[in-house]
Amino acid sequence: MTIDQLITLVVLAGVVAALIWDRVRSDVVALSGAAVLLLTGVVRPSEVQGAFASPALIALASLFVIVYAIELSGLLDWLIGKAVALCRAIGAVGLWLTIAMCGAASAFLNNTPIVVLAAPIVRDTANTLGLDPRRFLLPLSYMAILGGCCTLIGTSTNLLVADMARLGGQPSFGLFEISPVGLCIAFAGGVYLMLVSPWIGKGRARDTEMDMEGLVTSADLQVGDARLFVAQRPLNIRQAAISVIVFGGVIIGATFGVAPIGATAFTGAVLLILLKVISADEAYSGLRPQILLLIAGMVVVGIAMEESGLATKATSGLVDTVQPFGPLLALAVFYGVTLFLTEILSNATVAVLFAPIAIALAESLGVSPRPFLVAVMMAASAAFATPFGYQTNVLVYQIGGYSYTDFVRFGLPLNVITWAVGLGAIAIFFPF
Repeated sequence: MTIDQLITLVVLAGVVAALIWDRVRSDVVALSGAAVLLLTGVVRPSEVQGAFASPALIALASLFVIVYAIELSGLLDWLIGKAVALCRAIGAVGLWLTIAMCGAASAFLNNTPIVVLAAPIVRDTANTLGLDPRRFLLPLSYMAILGGCCTLIGTSTNLLVADMARLGGQPSFGLFEISPVGLCIAFAGGVYLMLVSPWIGKGRARDTEMDMEGLVTSADLQVGDARLFVAQRPLNIRQAAISVIVFGGVIIGATFGVAPIGATAFTGAVLLILLKVISADEAYSGLRPQILLLIAGMVVVGIAMEESGLATKATSGLVDTVQPFGPLLALAVFYGVTLFLTEILSNATVAVLFAPIAIALAESLGVSPRPFLVAVMMAASAAFATPFGYQTNVLVYQIGGYSYTDFVRFGLPLNVITWAVGLGAIAIFFPF
């Protein structure tokens, strides 16, 4: 093992340990690791600069601004208000339709504000109908996560993996390229949740006194100040219409190859400021720098793994184990390991660690890296078995009064289902 590989391994182990310890902010941990790698010469300043200027970060920052403009317009509040009226008219079916709509919206919008807005409404509507809200709050979080797997912009994890693939010399991912796999997984997960929902939280005393203050406290630990999303905003038709039109233009432009998603999203964000739909100060407020800096720091770690040869070295052991059994079993093992680590590490960490390994593993097996990269996208977002694996889980964990074991009992089978369905869908839509 070379000096650069040894340093990279020590930094990687330290970053992972600090993230598991969870006493220091994750973005600070990632940036500290990047600083050590830069100081020791494992990565060059130009490579660090490239990480902070990657298309994934530009796209994600720009999308944050556009989505924040939509939130400020009051459109999400208005839509959820309509969903409440529907629930009161048709009962529990309306709650499931609301959950499905939140999942669909999460394919294009950040799922955290969606769940923050929807969770208390789902809770109160369920109570009004005489139903246990715990039957619906956990599925709400899970469907928001599953919805994010359906498009390239549905979650920052997908954009990060796509960017790591680009750095590894792979062709760019299309906006809806992963949608067939994501939709299969989301459909299977939705069916499972509907079937098991009567047993979620069953046998435990109901606590309906949870309020939004508790929700805010939990969310503050994970995703910044959730109070930005708690206040009900009146619908501003002009602001909502322009924001949605610009967002649609961004999606259409990227879908039909007019420009990469980073370019269309950046143009859309600037256009909203020029049209005075959102002020520059509001745009900066919507950037979520803690997420962007976490991703940038982890990209530097991923670059170090590739440049030092550590990714190739790690892959060789996996290849030696699974190569005799063929690429499908290799994909199954790789998917499973990624799925497991997602429960204890951040999505960005797992994405950066496994994207370069996915490419190296596929090349060693003599097959396309595409199936392995899609597996990273799907598995790195599938944090169902713990309340702290994903931001939306934290939100419903508090407001619903769940126990830790509720997530294990109902999230672990969902992990297995998404693993099996994901493998089958990847094999069909992304052949080796």
